[in-house]
Amino acid sequence: MHVTVSTCWLGLSLGLLALGITAATTGSPATVEASVRAMKLFADWLLLPVAFLTLLSGLLLSLGTKWGLARYRWVYTKFWLTLATTTATVLALRPGVNSAVTAVAAGGPLPDAGDVLFGPVVSLSAYVFMTVISVLKPWGKTRRGRERPQAFA
Repeated sequence: MHVTVSTCWLGLSLGLLALGITAATTGSPATVEASVRAMKLFADWLLLPVAFLTLLSGLLLSLGTKWGLARYRWVYTKFWLTLATTTATVLALRPGVNSAVTAVAAGGPLPDAGDVLFGPVVSLSAYVFMTVISVLKPWGKTRRGRERPQAFA
């Protein structure tokens, strides 16, 4: 389940980036409006449930396996990055998209391309980084992981 929802989050971020690039580079007001409205749908209805499922499934997975939450640096890093990106989705990405939709729906131009590009670029970078460290499992054990014997064989 964790791999599936994490992949969904990565895909949603890629879709948001494609829509953001379209909104920022097109000359058509109708295309800008359609792009930011689609971004709002993604941000309002899909991103948060997928983000919370990723966070919850990762937490349960880490607590129920030999990896633990604080035994390995890569797991610990993934947890904090997931928490940070979930928080950034709530506090930065959604408000940026909402302000872009409000401005464009009122007949104005896209106020700031950063509102629709910055969040997806940062998110996508974080998710790709987390995917890479999930595969490579770098940095070894934390101090807690070295001090505490593992119960798993």
